[in-house]
This record gives sequence, structure tokens and C-alpha cells, in this order.
Amino acid sequence: MSKPKTFRPWLPEQAWLLPPSPIDWLPKDQLAFLLLDLIDQLDLDPILQLYRQKDARGEKAYDYRM
Repeated sequence: MSKPKTFRPWLPEQAWLLPPSPIDWLPKDQLAFLLLDLIDQLDLDPILQLYRQKDARGEKAYDYRM
């Protein structure tokens, strides 16, 4: 039985060393905010299936929504 693939955490609101947080310094009409809203509406199962087919060993992949 293979171990399910896990991902590195994806926290768009996470504070960074520099800049403090992208949400704090990006203008409200920035395309990035549209993309963050859009990604939740997309069917990303085909991408996730590719990750599930790969060997679960090794370093964690970045979240597939990135």
C-alpha cells in the first residue's frame, strides 16, 4: 500500500520576512487576488491525480494550487 502524497503547506496570508505580507502591500485590484479567487473555482483533479501517481517518498511537493 502506498502512502498518499502530501504537500508543503500553502498559506497565502502567511507573513514573510520581507515583505511582511503580500496582501498588505499589493493594491486591491492586483491580478493576484483574482487568481486566488479563481483557483478555488477550478477543477484541479487532473493535476492532483498526477501527484498521486508519483512515488510518495522524498521531499514534499509544493501545494498543487501554486
